[in-house]
Amino acid sequence: MIVLAYLWPLAFIPLLLEKQDADVQWHAKHGLVLMIAELIAIFAYVTFTSMISLAAFGFGCVLGLLLVFGFVGILALHVVAILKGINGERLLIPGISDYANRL
Repeated sequence: MIVLAYLWPLAFIPLLLEKQDADVQWHAKHGLVLMIAELIAIFAYVTFTSMISLAAFGFGCVLGLLLVFGFVGILALHVVAILKGINGERLLIPGISDYANRL
């Protein structure tokens, strides 16, 4: 269930099914807050890049590389969170973890 907690919308499954396990609940809430933060970042990126003129081709290449590195970073973050969760630890991300703890 902890693995599902960090696979974007699949985080609802452990949140709804494992109500007795506080550790799984924490990871599911953390996964949902992380998903929302990532969606906001992707929306901001798309909004920003749509404002940039395509005439600035060099800048567009830099933004494309930023997108690739961003997705690799998101994937790495999820893998680390899953591995820590399986080992009984918690990945604390400043700001995001604080907000997830308040839910």
